[in-house]
Amino acid sequence: MPEPGIPGESGDQMELPCGEVVHPTDFDIGMREFHCPCGDIHALVTDVHPLARFVPEFLVGTLRETISTDDDFEEFGTPHALAMAAEEFPDKVESADCSTEGSVGYALIWISTFNSRRLHEVVVELLLELMEHAVSHTENEQISDEFEAYMADFELETFVELYREEREFETEHDTAI
Repeated sequence: MPEPGIPGESGDQMELPCGEVVHPTDFDIGMREFHCPCGDIHALVTDVHPLARFVPEFLVGTLRETISTDDDFEEFGTPHALAMAAEEFPDKVESADCSTEGSVGYALIWISTFNSRRLHEVVVELLLELMEHAVSHTENEQISDEFEAYMADFELETFVELYREEREFETEHDTAI
């Protein structure tokens, strides 16, 4: 039986994919990655981080308009994108429910063995796959052809590099310029 205690002690540990054990409530909302005792830098995402951390607002709006969610979240967002990443890379992404700890400011946290830039690429790639799947079900060939043409010219690494520069991802503050 778990013993009551101070958050970050005993019963609320999280084992990371690298094997290190952390306390999921020990992280600050502003953190995007952390230096792990294993020596690597791991990406960190919470449910309060905006999906616009990964893709532009217009795309967030489109995703929210077209994807219905059947869960506790009102609209498609960061938890769904990170759930996709965890499903695609179950040995590289670990999550924890911190909803009973009111002092941290987030209910869910994901920590991956990827650094924040690589996780950004993974999330964008998964969102593009989701969009490609949706477009493949359209009966409008023009839309399908336009999307395929766009994808033929799209360079994931370049997009992520430019988007991160625009969003100032070099610091812990996730705000637009």
